[in-house]
Amino acid sequence: MHYHVLLTDRCNLNCRYCRGKILECPTGEITSTSSIDNDLPLDYSAGVSGLARFLSRDPHPVLTFYGGEPFLRSDLIREIMEAIPTAGFIVQTNGILLDHLEPSLVRRLSTILVSIDGPEEVTDRNRGAGTYRAVMKNLKAIVRGGYRGEVIARMTVSAGTDMRAAVRHLAGNDEFSFDSIHWQMDANFWPDGTWDEFAPWAVTSYNPAVSALVDDWVQVMEARGIVLRWYPFLDLVEDLLLGRASRLRCGSGYANYTVMTNGQIIPCPVMVGMRDYYLGTIADTDPTRLPEVNVGAQCSDCSIFTFCGGRCLYANVLSPWPPEARAEVCRTVFHLHATLQGALPAIQNLIVRGVIRSEDFVHEKFNGCEIIP
Repeated sequence: MHYHVLLTDRCNLNCRYCRGKILECPTGEITSTSSIDNDLPLDYSAGVSGLARFLSRDPHPVLTFYGGEPFLRSDLIREIMEAIPTAGFIVQTNGILLDHLEPSLVRRLSTILVSIDGPEEVTDRNRGAGTYRAVMKNLKAIVRGGYRGEVIARMTVSAGTDMRAAVRHLAGNDEFSFDSIHWQMDANFWPDGTWDEFAPWAVTSYNPAVSALVDDWVQVMEARGIVLRWYPFLDLVEDLLLGRASRLRCGSGYANYTVMTNGQIIPCPVMVGMRDYYLGTIADTDPTRLPEVNVGAQCSDCSIFTFCGGRCLYANVLSPWPPEARAEVCRTVFHLHATLQGALPAIQNLIVRGVIRSEDFVHEKFNGCEIIP
């Protein structure tokens, strides 16, 4: 099983689509059917020994350190890694404090997801001046320190972003090129009406970028015989090749759970404090018997449900969008589905010719990538 462990709610950045947007959001305009627990500790306080006992019942636990910014509690990362030596470890970080963990522990991380949105001007506009340079400096340093695990560029794509240019920059630049990239659309519209901007951007910019990037991805297979780990394509095409249906692709609620700062367990790392979705605590719950939480009926009747899996459990619970905005988001998924289906014969032909192998699409599931943007 995979588990996100929320080490802290604190963050050292104020990204404009995350905490910056929260500060601008009028209160009381987003509602949930779940009551909210407002008494959660800022930092993980449920005890490392309690976490170790909980995970000792799971034969193959994989922990994703999460926040806020988890490296603000690099002391907890260190303590947990020492207390649970047989677990697998992943971190999702903004990359600014990567140098706060000694190289020997960094090398034990199988995957590092780093939030970076494209070239310097795009990243710094979204995340703050100097962010891009600091991230690149730390990534180069961990490689010099012997890190050989997977580094995934975790992009947030907002209206106004030239996504193809941003992905191509991260995939090939002179400082640090990412073979592994995941992107997520900034589609959490809050009550600010930005979905009015989203629809024209999705039609005229985002969807064409997806089509162009699929072409780029297949051309690299043909020219170099490698399958780049671009997760919004990689996971989906693997299943299309196998004829395999999928549940919610991030695994939330059945293969991927979250331990909050107070030790309560929830199905998804962004469902913090939603009491109706508390599934037990690390002190009283068997991890092999965690209840499953399913995506609602509004997705299960969709014609591409087994391709998409429901996109996002949190969004299905919270319903942050008016119906017309939800439809715009879903249209981007239908476009992704049609584009990958269109590319599938060429990919199958490359496999038949021996240019690539079907095994090249195999990857670690539930590694922090939502898959469906």
